[in-house]
Amino acid sequence: MKTILNNFIIAFSMYSKIPMPKAEWSKENMRYVMCFFPLIGLVIGGCIYLMFIVSQVLTVSHVLLTILLIIIPLIITGGIHMDGFLDTMDALSSYRTKEEKLAILKDPHTGAFAVIGCVSYFFLAFGIWYEVTLNGVPILALSFVLSRSLSGLSVVTFPLAKDGGLATMFSNESKKQTTRITMILYILLTIILMILIHWKLGLLTSLSAIIVFLYYRFMSVKKFGGITGDIAGYFLQICELIMAFAVIVGDKLWY
Repeated sequence: MKTILNNFIIAFSMYSKIPMPKAEWSKENMRYVMCFFPLIGLVIGGCIYLMFIVSQVLTVSHVLLTILLIIIPLIITGGIHMDGFLDTMDALSSYRTKEEKLAILKDPHTGAFAVIGCVSYFFLAFGIWYEVTLNGVPILALSFVLSRSLSGLSVVTFPLAKDGGLATMFSNESKKQTTRITMILYILLTIILMILIHWKLGLLTSLSAIIVFLYYRFMSVKKFGGITGDIAGYFLQICELIMAFAVIVGDKLWY
């Protein structure tokens, strides 16, 4: 029981800014870390849903609500996945060899394409989230679980681009078969819940996530030779943006 609790603590300590007690980063305490990764998405989704409900009661302006909805994931995660998105944007835009792209991912400096990608991302996010209505919020809340479940599955399934890094560490130390099964269960359960909420909207959102997941697999192998922690963060950010877009499209079509 203590080992499982330590795995939970490490998962939240690594992938969120939620205060956690200390736990030793031993091999035993890292076997099931990825199994708890999607639960951070559950916290984010819950906060998104709660913020939307509170805004209806307090009559918060729609612009302010949109901004709050966008920054909630950043506040909870500390921007760790956005950091990976920015590094990957720089690497992808370099049009260099795989080895040089991987070196760019490790470079602590922020390049021009990262800045352009960041500004573009948040403009798109604002435009998409501004259109979100209460109809789509339950599915959007679950989308943060689905994106992390798919990301966790990739870490123990996809080829790794290099020997070092967080993705490699968590992949090598984890019980891969147990983690794969857990991630698949998360994915199936989340998709079922989405479809039960609204079958058309849930199906569209789930399909959009799977399409991005397949693109992620193809792109990471072709451009980098596999995945890294940064590329996994890039996928997560893109996946959440595309799912939010799918929700507003479905909302306008079916509500």
